[in-house]
Amino acid sequence: MVAVIRTSNSVQRILNYNEIKVKDGKAECISAINFPLEFDRLNFTLKLNRFTKQASLNENVKRNAVHISLNFDPSENHSKEKLNEIAKVYMEKIGFGKQPYLVYQHYDAGHPHLHVITNNIQRDGKRIDLHLLGIRKSEPARKEIEETFGLVKAEGRKTKELFSLQPIANRKIEYGKVESKKAINGVLNKVLFEYKYSSLPELNAILNRYNVHADRGTEESRVFKNNGILYKILDENSKSVGVPIKASDFYSKPTLKFLEERFKVNDVKKESHKSHIKNAVRMAFYSGKIKSLEKLAEELKSEGIHTVLRMSKDGQLYGITYVDHKTLCVFNGSSLGKEFSAKGVLESCAQNILQLERMNNSISHISGNFPNIEDKEYIKENLADILLRGEKINDYVSKQFKKKKRRRVQKGI
Repeated sequence: MVAVIRTSNSVQRILNYNEIKVKDGKAECISAINFPLEFDRLNFTLKLNRFTKQASLNENVKRNAVHISLNFDPSENHSKEKLNEIAKVYMEKIGFGKQPYLVYQHYDAGHPHLHVITNNIQRDGKRIDLHLLGIRKSEPARKEIEETFGLVKAEGRKTKELFSLQPIANRKIEYGKVESKKAINGVLNKVLFEYKYSSLPELNAILNRYNVHADRGTEESRVFKNNGILYKILDENSKSVGVPIKASDFYSKPTLKFLEERFKVNDVKKESHKSHIKNAVRMAFYSGKIKSLEKLAEELKSEGIHTVLRMSKDGQLYGITYVDHKTLCVFNGSSLGKEFSAKGVLESCAQNILQLERMNNSISHISGNFPNIEDKEYIKENLADILLRGEKINDYVSKQFKKKKRRRVQKGI
């Protein structure tokens, strides 16, 4: 089991999200704890009033809504009774057993999961501390519940095998094969909260990989003038298809204001991760093999870095963006320095090509002195031999350096 806890300042927004799922036949309210009526007799207004009345006991607390999801392995098929019991035990163990809460069973994902709505204001007006709630209480509770109810354990499984609230976000969206809003929402939930980006182009460098695009429109458009933003699905040619969806229509509300706040926070967070990309680019060019942008992109891919080339309408390169999937950071090339910008990378490619031509010309020139040799690799090997070969000793010695032999004088007898 995997438990995910999120907080908000609007219980109405959370309640509305779940109730819309119920209306669409994609969810069902299966329990209402500490409510004056049974869950099947409660309408939207009664549910909302119960939470707002509780929250009014301490109006100093602004972030008082809690939204929890309990996710189970796809192989598990539990009855509503068992799911309610699991939710009850979990809420008691994390300190919310006496709080009003609603339990919804959702059917819109590839794995069974529950959504629980509650708040953290108690009957005496004191708030339940949410700081490190996941580590201090949720994790121990999850492990105990896995043992007690015989659930598939989440701990120790590979990351790719973990249950995900956004299963659609692991692949590109294909328009017409999935519900547009649901598919885009899955991608946004993954990208917006996991990656560090500090501008709209940087965000789109990631979103475009999943065939999603965040668009402000032209400066003359009503969307742009109203500080709005639309999310679109792209086809295989990066052209917009289908009807764009307003940011305010998504549960996470990824509006322009929301994104601008993320830009500021992420700009600080990703500063310490620049070195990974810079070192990878430098090492790629140091090898001398990089002669084109395509080759650079291929080389960086092995380091977990995706390269996005930004082209003008007439096909001119004007920018380059690096998406680092290891550090989950996105950088515009120019923000890393001149040598990492589009112009700098092109210049480095040109230098490598020039050096290669010079080397080939040198080899060709030398090969002209060896008419019987056609293999350049053989030439290079023999050049090394020539340079390292010792001098040949000549047996000839000039007369002037020869020692004169002393003539032997015979003595007469």
